[in-house]
Amino acid sequence: MKRIGSFFKDVIREMKKVSWPTKKELTRYTITVVTTVIVMTAFFAVVDLGISSLIRLIP
Repeated sequence: MKRIGSFFKDVIREMKKVSWPTKKELTRYTITVVTTVIVMTAFFAVVDLGISSLIRLIP
């Protein structure tokens, strides 16, 4: 039981050391991630359509 209490005390101590992002940084990071996901989705959709078209050309 003592080890569990020590573990949680260490977790709390480490969490106080964490450098949390500001609201502005968080917004910027979120927009970056969402934009990247949209671009990658569009890229793979185009590649998939291209490969599907090529496969349909094979008799």
